[in-house]
Amino acid sequence: MSVFAVLDPAVHLAHDAVSALAAVVPTALALVLFTALVRLALHPLARAAARGEKVRMRLAPQVAELNRRHKGRPEKLQAALTELYREEKSSPFAGFLPMLVQIPFFSVMYRLFTTPNDLLGHTLAGVPLGLHLGEARTAGQFLVLGALYAAIGAVCWVGFRRARRAAAASPATAAAPVTRLLPYLSFGTVLFAAFVPLAAGLYLLTTTAWTAAERAWLHRGVPAPATATALAA
Repeated sequence: MSVFAVLDPAVHLAHDAVSALAAVVPTALALVLFTALVRLALHPLARAAARGEKVRMRLAPQVAELNRRHKGRPEKLQAALTELYREEKSSPFAGFLPMLVQIPFFSVMYRLFTTPNDLLGHTLAGVPLGLHLGEARTAGQFLVLGALYAAIGAVCWVGFRRARRAAAASPATAAAPVTRLLPYLSFGTVLFAAFVPLAAGLYLLTTTAWTAAERAWLHRGVPAPATATALAA
């Protein structure tokens, strides 16, 4: 039995929800709408995460001072950091909560679009939603898949540029090799899309575009941390 089998009840619910939407709109659009509705439901968590990130950025100088003051005394440092964040009514891990919550949703959607079912038999511009890049044979199929990858790449480019600007705005870490490489993680979504069916690629495009737009709105006027931007994409 696959380890993903534990997700089957949630997969059935997702299948039924997409099927219900597909009764009134094309299946590809139903998939996009379902993904958008789930991301909308998760939006309060994203708002809380944005607040947490802004708090961490504002407290960064104080955290650096505490690290200097309590160097070599991890227990005192932890107590001081806990008190600092308690006063701010925040947590140093608040910004990662939405990413963690999205993991089960992503797993359910991955299971839904990699397990044979009736949804994958529907088409987008004549191309089956269950089609993989390796199975494409006609010019039309390559055109649809290519347009999808280009759209995902464009969204990833936005995340890449934002991460580069955030890294450049942090001179203390900009020279670190890991920091220079992190922005390129955004393009991993395009690579992943090439190994999953068209339906899963549509999900990736929708959720990635939502993430980019959501972060741009929630962090308007404030450069987002490079690490969080790259991982979110």
